[in-house]
Amino acid sequence: MDLQTPCNACISINRKPDTLRRHSFSKSISLPNNRFKTMSELRTQVAVKYDTQQSLSVPSHKVTVHDRQRDVVYEFFVPEDQYILHTAEDQDITLPFACRHGCCTSCAVRVKSGELRQPEALGISAELKSKGYALLCVGYPSSDLEVETQDEDEVYWLQFGRYFARGPIERDDYALELAMLDE
Repeated sequence: MDLQTPCNACISINRKPDTLRRHSFSKSISLPNNRFKTMSELRTQVAVKYDTQQSLSVPSHKVTVHDRQRDVVYEFFVPEDQYILHTAEDQDITLPFACRHGCCTSCAVRVKSGELRQPEALGISAELKSKGYALLCVGYPSSDLEVETQDEDEVYWLQFGRYFARGPIERDDYALELAMLDE
């Protein structure tokens, strides 16, 4: 059985053009035409269409994050089709997170103004969502947005506190230290 290497036409069909690689939204780029014609191994014309306009036509929104733990305010732009946390990280902005899947409350924020979508946010209840809480790791901006980071334990207590009759559990460092000595 002879193994054949693919022809140049097949390679060019499967390869994305260099101009479609990731670009910052603040830069303008020139894009190729929507259709490319190439020849296959059988010498028939093949039309390949790249939908480049869709990714560039997505609106971006200004997101302002008041980080209470670090006493810092971050402002950056996020496209509607990207998670807020991921875009912040791409711009070297460090925000609190843990699971990145919307299952915990480490990246919880309180929305001060604006709107966001968070269809995958399992870590907070519908009740907390209605009170303005959101998760940055699975949140998409729908408008310009201003949010404030929250203490993870505080959000956890708001969500599950009614199930604990005695109130929040106080951390006992001495008992924790003794338990660590037993191991």
